[in-house]
Amino acid sequence: MTSMPPEERIGAYIKRAEQALLAAKNAACKPAAVTVPQYAALLWLAEKPGISAAALARLCGVTPPTMNTILKNLHERGLIERTPHEWHRNVLETRLTPEGRAAMELADTGAVRVETALAAALTDEERTQLIELLGRCAEVLDTLR
Repeated sequence: MTSMPPEERIGAYIKRAEQALLAAKNAACKPAAVTVPQYAALLWLAEKPGISAAALARLCGVTPPTMNTILKNLHERGLIERTPHEWHRNVLETRLTPEGRAAMELADTGAVRVETALAAALTDEERTQLIELLGRCAEVLDTLR
């Protein structure tokens, strides 16, 4: 017997929801032939063209080495272009290609369907409360690192 019953562990419920969300978004991104992390990178690149890999990693919630792998794969597929920064030659600016924009838009259509279905399952008050509670969970967990 453990000191805390499994059904009382909040982390298990958060993990279950995360896995269900990831599975739904993976299915939504499949027609665009991108993974969820690749889609997230493309989405942020559409919002912030020229962003550095390090800044993009922070926005996507992945490590810089992971982001470098994501960007390498997107570049090899012709979905992004990377060029040296005008003043900082060791910084590469990253932008979507037309093909990358098309892939992002296709994946985004599916991802928005997922987000819309999720939001529709909750009232406005519940959505606001869930966002606040998850934010509080993240703050607590950040202090435990």
